[in-house]
Amino acid sequence: MKTIEQIRNFRLIAFLFMAIAIVGCNNDDDAPGEENEEEVITSVELIFTNTADANDVVRVTAVDDDGPGIGELEVGNDEIDLTAGATYTLTFEILNAVDPNDVEDIGDEIAEEDDEHQIFFSFTNDAFSNPTGNGNIDTASDPINYNDEDSDAQDGSGNPVGLSTTWTAGDTAVSDGSFTVRLQHQPDIKSATTGANDGDSDFDLTFVLNIQ
Repeated sequence: MKTIEQIRNFRLIAFLFMAIAIVGCNNDDDAPGEENEEEVITSVELIFTNTADANDVVRVTAVDDDGPGIGELEVGNDEIDLTAGATYTLTFEILNAVDPNDVEDIGDEIAEEDDEHQIFFSFTNDAFSNPTGNGNIDTASDPINYNDEDSDAQDGSGNPVGLSTTWTAGDTAVSDGSFTVRLQHQPDIKSATTGANDGDSDFDLTFVLNIQ
């Protein structure tokens, strides 16, 4: 009788362990996966500064007036008017001003998470003498003069970020051209070969480009 009772107890214990394991698995299945949230951005300003004349500064802005929600960043009426043959450094002011009393500098956040972000560019073909071509949104390996690299260095060299770039306007006039900037959020996937369609876009903005 003791043997039968021991077998019954063993089966009961085994059943309880199985029930606990099944419940645990179900809980794991129901648990939401970790999400990489896109940045909350209410304004993006592009700042072109002439490297030979600090007083020659061109600024264009896109704004999301209603903050998070249905609305998105909208490009204003400002156009990028550059001087033919001049060289410019392009930097950004990227803000989250949902709370006007606590404005966040998203540019600083991108710099801190530089191994998860990259800005890609496209523009009217041959509008610039350096870089040549039409940008790297279509082909990631096409030339862009990135001045910054992420901190996740590989083989002694990190991957580009794009918060600072250099541009030399061509000598041929451009009227009503285009200049596009796309910030890609690429957590855990950014590499030397990831492109403008990898990850999620934090913003994708196109401005009118003129070179005179």
